[in-house]
Amino acid sequence: MRTNMQQYKLIAGVDEVGRGPLVGDVVTAAVILDPRHPIQGLTDSKALSEKKRQHFYALIKEKALCWAIGRASPAEIDSLNILHATMLAMERAVEGLFIQPEHVMVDGNRCPNWRYSSEAVVKGDGLIPAISAASILAKVTRDTEMAELARRYPEYGFERHKGYPTPAHLQSLTELGPISQHRLSFKPVQRALQQQQDSTDG
Repeated sequence: MRTNMQQYKLIAGVDEVGRGPLVGDVVTAAVILDPRHPIQGLTDSKALSEKKRQHFYALIKEKALCWAIGRASPAEIDSLNILHATMLAMERAVEGLFIQPEHVMVDGNRCPNWRYSSEAVVKGDGLIPAISAASILAKVTRDTEMAELARRYPEYGFERHKGYPTPAHLQSLTELGPISQHRLSFKPVQRALQQQQDSTDG
């Protein structure tokens, strides 16, 4: 049963973006909204157009009481696995808030093992405005980083698939091999490395 939100004044919403991609950081955000300055229309970032996400991104940064971004690197993902790296990134986001939350609401079905009063809310990014705000900040942050990576490695098309294992991404992986930002523990990346090794040996 979900917490009665009225009992807390400072609720942080937390969400992540980037568990599924083969490349780049998993990015999380934590947001404490200001009840005196509500933001109308917040919802799951995936339900918004890129233009709308950019609009809300600026509004959230302007109007929220505080917000912070957390992340875990590809090396940490390879070392810990994607679930534990995501939990670590969520911890980093909440630790980055300059206001201590009384309660944390996390999108999904589990929370990190941390010191905060917290609960997981399945599909929370469409239900809880603070989680919606976190999903938007995390999504825009990671998409911007993928666009930057695309400028450095234009042949991989990161601006289009955002690092997810689309046919085009898998083809470029096979043809070009991984870059340093690829997650080496993910099976498609391992296959590409093996194919490179086989062709070298052959």
